[in-house]
Amino acid sequence: MMLKPYVAPPWLPGGHLQTIWPAMLPRPTETPLPYRRTRWITPDRDFIDVDSLDAPAKCRVEQPLLVLFHGLEGNSSSHYARAFADYACYRGWAYAVPHFRGCSGEINLAPRAYHSGDYVEIDWILRRMRAEHTGPIVAIGVSLGGNALVRWAQEAGYSASKVVNAITAICAPLDLAAGGWALGRGFNRLAYTRMFLRTMKPKALLKLQQHPGLFNPKDLAEARDLYAFDNVFTAPLHGFKSTDDYWARASAKPHLQAIRVPTLLMNTRNDPFVPAWSLPSQKAATEHVTLWQPAYGGHVGFPARTGPARANYLPLEVGAWLQGHIE
Repeated sequence: MMLKPYVAPPWLPGGHLQTIWPAMLPRPTETPLPYRRTRWITPDRDFIDVDSLDAPAKCRVEQPLLVLFHGLEGNSSSHYARAFADYACYRGWAYAVPHFRGCSGEINLAPRAYHSGDYVEIDWILRRMRAEHTGPIVAIGVSLGGNALVRWAQEAGYSASKVVNAITAICAPLDLAAGGWALGRGFNRLAYTRMFLRTMKPKALLKLQQHPGLFNPKDLAEARDLYAFDNVFTAPLHGFKSTDDYWARASAKPHLQAIRVPTLLMNTRNDPFVPAWSLPSQKAATEHVTLWQPAYGGHVGFPARTGPARANYLPLEVGAWLQGHIE
């Protein structure tokens, strides 16, 4: 299906404003979503928390289930998670947001956290949902969660279609080195990187309290960008030799030819986190992959021209594409 072009508000020019405005400005009627939280024990005896929408009776197990994997330091209350929750209610779908480890408000137990290529975790989550849900399942990954979801589809190959009907990655850094380069420079480093490290460093220190000797706290204190943080924490805790090894092996872009399930890759060309020059071309992917690369929208932004800052554009367009693969 053809996706409608996005037209940015003239008073919000540029990728930065289109990213920040929807994320920071609350809706006038912002209320807690009626989530039901379930704790799942992982195969390594850790846990994740899954927030599911307390949906009306029509959202039974035979209805479509929309699963959303959040971005770096996101959760079920992130602005994009709320937008897709609204869409699921509108469609009468079931909706679930599995939290990556340590992102649900409580630190996890194991000597690990989460990372951009965590396809083993996603495989376990989606297969458990497939076992518990009789209706169609579609999955969305946002930013970091998008890259991890695509990596899962690549590793799963043809078996992915036995688990989900279709997947979408929104503003995913498919080339992690390019994304790391972008976030390590200029305004991005001052604004976004500082914002991420403000929560990531305290979580890492809690992990060190749980598991003394896990890493050198002095090295963590000196980390001023995601490259340094990943070198101290993310890479060694998850079996990578270094940040360079992690970013190379976890990036989805080199493996797009392996995808065998309907996949929508949505990347704006003015995303401050993901340089336009790093985006894949259709030649790099299979016929199962649809590339959608609008000129504007920022990083998971797409602000409305009028009304609430968070437009319905993104969930409506992505939702319509997913709907076309479950009918």
